[in-house]
Amino acid sequence: MAHVTHEQLDRLLEQALLLDDHGALASQLDALAQGYESGEVSRAAILVLAAEEWRQAGQPVNALERFRSAVDDGGDVLIDPRSGIADTLFELERSEEARDVIADIKAGPWNPATALTVAETLVAYGDLQEAHEWATEGVRACASGTTMREVLLRTRYRIRVDLGLPEDDLDALLDVTR
Repeated sequence: MAHVTHEQLDRLLEQALLLDDHGALASQLDALAQGYESGEVSRAAILVLAAEEWRQAGQPVNALERFRSAVDDGGDVLIDPRSGIADTLFELERSEEARDVIADIKAGPWNPATALTVAETLVAYGDLQEAHEWATEGVRACASGTTMREVLLRTRYRIRVDLGLPEDDLDALLDVTR
């Protein structure tokens, strides 16, 4: 069993960047998650990293399994792993299932980082109106003066322009952050 540190994960990620081998890194992260005992990073967070690497390696089915394992694990993660599930389902052309997952996320507690991820996924798959709603709600859920709020405001602005919507009060907040 392993105690996982941020330093250990950083070394793995650096090696993978140098080798440009996402599949190998995904396998290493899988092994780390299987042997997980404790650590500075949750097992669920390691599973999410593995899922992202499987996607980069062109293996979305493996990614979907890891995202689901992260949800089942229930450990602390910055972004709800279900957002990764939704994105991967879209990638697998299972859009109805993806939309069901997004509806489940919306029904429960979520954080601004998750709202940003969902908004970006929806933009990528052509649902600008729903992406705008997620970005708007994400901005409203953010504390003033945070980097996440600025990122959400910028994302929301780009979506609003693409939709051809007029400026509103939230756009004025973006002007203030500059």
